[in-house]
Amino acid sequence: MLNAQEAADSTAVVPKLDQETIDALNASDLAIYQLALRYNDLEIAKSKLYELITRNPNNLQYAELLTRMYFDLGQSSSAALVAIDILDSNDKNLVALEIAAYSLETLGALDRALPHFESLHLLTGENFPLYKTGFLQYSLKRYPEALNSANMLIKNAKPDEKIGFPKSATETQEVSMKAAALNLKGMIYMEQGSKEEAKVAFQEAIQLDAEFDTAKENLKNANQ
Repeated sequence: MLNAQEAADSTAVVPKLDQETIDALNASDLAIYQLALRYNDLEIAKSKLYELITRNPNNLQYAELLTRMYFDLGQSSSAALVAIDILDSNDKNLVALEIAAYSLETLGALDRALPHFESLHLLTGENFPLYKTGFLQYSLKRYPEALNSANMLIKNAKPDEKIGFPKSATETQEVSMKAAALNLKGMIYMEQGSKEEAKVAFQEAIQLDAEFDTAKENLKNANQ
């Protein structure tokens, strides 16, 4: 019969698998994962991803699949935690940056979401992460930074770029990215007490998109 020390030692030993065995186990787990997805058995799918991650700690594709799954399920906390672990290994991983940014924003951790949106913009050159950067800076009352982001966006926005704004509980209105940036600029000026500059920005946004409801409402408030 094993004594306590021998029992502890025996449970601590993890057999090292040869590459052929690892490859076979990976193939089996991937097949089960894909079948579980097909049959909408997400608990089994997640379980197999955990096994794949544990067996292949240096292969980030399995963690990417897991963070995507959590994100799609609306489990923002889990999605963010997995994404942050991926970023600890590769801080330029676009999948993890995007999911960390949106998940942390959903959780209300705006100060933690912001650097991920900044990194997304710097790595991709895309304007939507820049808009999110400016809006979060505005929300965090970092007005000089927000104004700089808005001005960059006004300068760099492409004519055919669109962004969605809520029109009602069920409707979204698409406006040009430049109009959205001008509206954001007006909002920043309003918070800084610069009403006249705010009005000019809102008016310019409306000139670009005559039906831009949010900008029109903001202009109405600025005129009061």
